[in-house]
Amino acid sequence: MKKYGIYGIGSAIVDTEVIVSDSFLSENDIGKGLMTLVDEKRQKYLMEELTSQRVPVKRSCGGSACNSVVAASRFGSSAFFSGKVANDEEGIFFVKDLNRAGVDFHQVDPSSGTTGKCLVMISPDAERTMNTYLGASLELSYREVDEGALASSEWLYIEGYVVTDDERTAVARDAMIYAKKSGVKTSLSLSDPFVVEVFSDNIRTIIGDDGVDLIFCNGDEARSFTGTHTVEAAAEELKKHAKTFAITRGAGGSLVFDGINMIHTPGVLASAVDTNGAGDMFAGAFLYALGLGKDFSWAAEFANAASSRVVSQFGPRIRVIEYISLKQQFNIQ
Repeated sequence: MKKYGIYGIGSAIVDTEVIVSDSFLSENDIGKGLMTLVDEKRQKYLMEELTSQRVPVKRSCGGSACNSVVAASRFGSSAFFSGKVANDEEGIFFVKDLNRAGVDFHQVDPSSGTTGKCLVMISPDAERTMNTYLGASLELSYREVDEGALASSEWLYIEGYVVTDDERTAVARDAMIYAKKSGVKTSLSLSDPFVVEVFSDNIRTIIGDDGVDLIFCNGDEARSFTGTHTVEAAAEELKKHAKTFAITRGAGGSLVFDGINMIHTPGVLASAVDTNGAGDMFAGAFLYALGLGKDFSWAAEFANAASSRVVSQFGPRIRVIEYISLKQQFNIQ
């Protein structure tokens, strides 16, 4: 019996969510619906502009892989996360918030720099736009990978956002190699259409010649990565890179491949308020379901239901009572 269900590696970012108008995005020349990397000065300026508008703010430990392992942990998986924070107020908050969610964090000295932050702007149509200052998360090194914890995990889960520089790509590649040697199943999220378009070579470096066990992506990411024009064509190409995969399609549900069959699972009706965290929740819920021994069809249905709860409220997390409610809905003891 392995100690951890999921070992996540990703950017350790403190997420600050705010509600914005479309005019705020256009006035500040912010690309709507995209993840844009910014410097600390730019982010501080935007935060100050928003503070003056008195919009609701929600703060949590974040980053894509972090959100997924927190979700899995809340459902009942044992989880571990590796990321780099600084020895500052935000870094201390990140670790405490992560531990509160039941996730273990590596014991490596923090950076002397500044913890990464992501300003998540939610517009009236529920679209999420992210401006990210990576800060200390750029200093992620193989020192942050706890090989003992990784070897005693069922799954390694890596977010695609780590491929935006060669140093972190190398960390992810080496962690993948170690996981494969140690009999740990490997999974990767493609994370963002922009990341896939610009850094596809780095993503392929992480995947390796022998592929990974499971890829998570949405339709846009799948098409961009495979250079195809339809989700169906992308699905065929993805088979060359992963033994199995899950393509999320928003309200259209998901298309998953279990290694033999292609399975379409319809979406769950939801009144979308905020799409931030939907894909992260899907991955966390899906991996949790696989850890229970469920098949891909069941896991997709469960993950679709979990994602629908996230988009119907503000923030990338659902309340603890909702994790319990979902487990009851699916007869999980």
